[in-house]
Amino acid sequence: MFTADEKINNLFQKIGIIPPRILLPADNIDMRKWSVVACDQYTSQPEYWDEVEKLVGDNPSTLRLILPEVYLESSDVEQRINKINATMKEYMDKGILVNQEPCFIYLERETPRVKCRKGLIMAVDLEKYDYSEGSQALIRATEKTIIERLPPRVKIRKNALIEVPHIQLLIDDPEMTVFSILEEYAHKMEKIYDFDLLMGGGHVKGYKIDDENLIINIAKALEKLADPDGFPEKYKVSKDKAVLLFAVGDGNHSLAAAKVHWENVKSTLSKDEAMYHPARYAMVEVVNVHDEGLIFEPIHRVLFNVNPEHLLDSMAEYFGTYSEYSLRLYDSKAQMETEVNCFASGSHVLPFVHSGKYGIAVVNKPRHNLVVSTLQEFLDWYIAKNPGTKIDFIHGDNAVTTISNKPGNFGFYLPAIDKYQLFRTIILDGTLPRKTFSMGDAEEKRYYLECRKITG
Repeated sequence: MFTADEKINNLFQKIGIIPPRILLPADNIDMRKWSVVACDQYTSQPEYWDEVEKLVGDNPSTLRLILPEVYLESSDVEQRINKINATMKEYMDKGILVNQEPCFIYLERETPRVKCRKGLIMAVDLEKYDYSEGSQALIRATEKTIIERLPPRVKIRKNALIEVPHIQLLIDDPEMTVFSILEEYAHKMEKIYDFDLLMGGGHVKGYKIDDENLIINIAKALEKLADPDGFPEKYKVSKDKAVLLFAVGDGNHSLAAAKVHWENVKSTLSKDEAMYHPARYAMVEVVNVHDEGLIFEPIHRVLFNVNPEHLLDSMAEYFGTYSEYSLRLYDSKAQMETEVNCFASGSHVLPFVHSGKYGIAVVNKPRHNLVVSTLQEFLDWYIAKNPGTKIDFIHGDNAVTTISNKPGNFGFYLPAIDKYQLFRTIILDGTLPRKTFSMGDAEEKRYYLECRKITG
């Protein structure tokens, strides 16, 4: 723990955080080649990861510490996992990763679309986190966790010496109380990295926060956000609703895998050992949902190995059982985009593309609040009936168009959700469908950089 002071430890435990012992690359490491984008990006674009491989070359890199999801179904996935774990030990043994004293890190991320998105690196207590539907934990998933996606991540973590996280947690802080403290003191902090990111990811700067008073002030600001007395008024909810402090913005399945791993480890420990074991915590980046540099983007759907006519007939069949359903076809994407906002309020509009053709499916009187819920319910039903059809979740309109114009593919464009209503929606409705929103486009995602030891 950061301090022996009982009151401070109680504060940390109350809000489920600690200042972690962070591992950073040694001074002689090329940071640009060290840092690569989150593993769950570009999953249908292997050429992206081929290019990253060429750029990194033989240099030490987080590319060697992660399993890009584009390779999840590769025949050599077991060998890849073993290599990851061996490389973690190598980087520790050779001093490529250097241990820091307990601290937070304040970072500023510039992307091709925003000048600055602020983040705060800390570790959160997995005992305060629950990804199950209907959770009332202090830290909650925003989207449905697909249990089947956890085993490969748990397997990597099982024998891993360190964690290399891309998890981002959101706080709902309209008064900017947490990050105003950081901005005020940034000029007094030690700058520990400042470099351009690979593959058009922009730029990132990081500042070490190791001043005890500053850390305590940050913790107290988070404690105020978790005040149970003001919670019902803030969200206009009943008093029986439990406080939500951190909502998972990105890396939902990575955090869930950390939770599963911790439960496995905890079962082998005494109560005293479990109190301070490093696997009890997961390192995250905290971002304020009110940050102007945080843009919520939709995550689109692309189906593979599908017959377009059969899919459209199935939509008519499925939605026709409970809704007024209609279909319109267009000569171009521009014409389709012009018409998207011309339908009745309350209707769910589903623009699509396949083989150079464009259209809009319209579901009137939907039984869900969100468009993504309406579409995903149908897609789950369709894929269950047609197991040869596969789905991927794609960032960016252009990527959807490019991929879906290939024979046998079919893409749906989805709208963004209102980020300012996210917390209230989670509090009232629980978890959203998987891949409901994205915190920026693919190149704006968190890049791997900081590490932390998770073995005892």
